Amino acid sequence: MRKCQVVTREILLSVRDITVRFGGITALNSVSFDVPRGGVCGLIGPNGAGKTTLFNCLSRLYRYESGDILFEGNSISNLPVHRIASYGIGRTFQNLAMFRTLSVRQNIMIGAHCRSRSGFLSSALRLRRVAQEEARLMARANELLALLGLGDVAERPVSDLPFGIQKRVEFARALAADPKLILLDEPAAGLNHEELADLTETIRLVQSKLGITILLVEHHMGLVMGISDHIVVLNFGAKIAEGTPAQIQSNPDVIAAYLGAPAAAGTPVQPAQPVQPFHAGAPA
Repeated sequence: MRKCQVVTREILLSVRDITVRFGGITALNSVSFDVPRGGVCGLIGPNGAGKTTLFNCLSRLYRYESGDILFEGNSISNLPVHRIASYGIGRTFQNLAMFRTLSVRQNIMIGAHCRSRSGFLSSALRLRRVAQEEARLMARANELLALLGLGDVAERPVSDLPFGIQKRVEFARALAADPKLILLDEPAAGLNHEELADLTETIRLVQSKLGITILLVEHHMGLVMGISDHIVVLNFGAKIAEGTPAQIQSNPDVIAAYLGAPAAAGTPVQPAQPVQPFHAGAPA
């Protein structure tokens, strides 16, 4: 009789006992978890749980008092902030930060600047390798425009577009740097139901087609439960649970954290609303 083999995914990101304090406030208290390569990991918790603080540690915007963060087995503790993108970690933000007067295509190409090898002098002299590099960045932008269904708005200024499409442009810009891990910071914030369905399908498409690992901070439980392979829950700066969506939905500590009271036996954490399938290329 053949024995069943358990397949263990390679760990891409390891958060190890991270503690962050601001004065007398402990924002993160010895938080640890792993993110396997190629999956979608949800990071959830009530407001003030420490989710954004952790994202800022991963982006090297905040320093942690103790602990370590390993990316592909290597510590990023001493990695300069400007090298995070080229190291393979991308990020989107809840509040959009794009060049609003530039076109969609130009914004996406700017996202690949960390992969540029041309210096100031060679660019000023318009050497041949600069033109070759621009052609390469243009080709990459075209691939992402097609993948995320943005071809019809490629030449339009970002400021002219609906909010949901702007969110998709920011996602494309983060992908332009060819990240191995992308941090999505509340991507559903401000979206209507149709735009939310579009976002859901876009995340699934990116993860399946490009194989990029995704760490997602989100309050919309329908989105988190619908696309996550694994979920980590924070509350008051500490990890209180982790597991599959089904395990998290029935975890009494998670239910108590969200409802503010001891959970009745068997009471699940309910998704905010069902997420319907939608095609990424459809109008938002």
